[in-house]
Amino acid sequence: MAEEINSFPQVLTIAGTDSGGGAGIMADLKTFQMQKVFGTAVVVAVTAQNTLGVQSSHLLPLEMIDAQCASLAADFKIRATKTGMLGDAAHVHQVALNLQKYDFGPITVDPVMVAKGGAHLLSEDAVATVRTELLPLANLVTPNLPEAQVLTGMTVTSEKQYPDLAHSLQDMGVKNVLIKGGHSSAEEVSDFALLEDGSSFWVSSPRTHTKRTHGTGDTLAAAITAQLALGHNLTDAIKLAKKYVTKTIEQTIQVGHGHGPLNHWAK
Repeated sequence: MAEEINSFPQVLTIAGTDSGGGAGIMADLKTFQMQKVFGTAVVVAVTAQNTLGVQSSHLLPLEMIDAQCASLAADFKIRATKTGMLGDAAHVHQVALNLQKYDFGPITVDPVMVAKGGAHLLSEDAVATVRTELLPLANLVTPNLPEAQVLTGMTVTSEKQYPDLAHSLQDMGVKNVLIKGGHSSAEEVSDFALLEDGSSFWVSSPRTHTKRTHGTGDTLAAAITAQLALGHNLTDAIKLAKKYVTKTIEQTIQVGHGHGPLNHWAK
């Protein structure tokens, strides 16, 4: 009996590279591999980066984004997609155009715009393009607290405000919202999920005190994407991804001199 063509779960990441291997497309592909899905990638930007920071970056030509997307669409059956760092307004726009043109499954948007140190990685016009063009295409958006505040313009001082933040993001057209609580100072890291049907839930884990958390957001969004491709509903995908990321932080590996990467081999 012949094997069905393209039957194996395939996923896509649209983001930038991390030469240090801890975040971006590199973290996504490692996560996909550990979740037992086949990972593909559209490279939007290339960075010179390590655990100490980003030393240089280069955005690829817009036509190269088109070419990569067309190439994937012509051959693969992408079941779920995630986006990460997209650079500037023009590149966000180009990615949105391609996501409208091709069916790459449910889209998880990790709105990478605020670095761990607080630096803004996207200009105001790029943030506006994320709001108006990317979020309405998304099945899920996964901002950390600073990113959620940038997107909504709200100032949040308590976890009690997470539901209001999530509703504000949902009003922008995204179906489901996951606000990550890693930037809080609480001993429990609590993330808040608001679903399309109006239901909501929290997922929490004990905080591991370590500076080896580089790529946490990428890994969480990639794990959710993988679980969706494997056929899980969104609630289960979020909970399974949260468990995986918690283990990657708890079971640290010693790499680099700065904010080290997660342990993607974690069980």
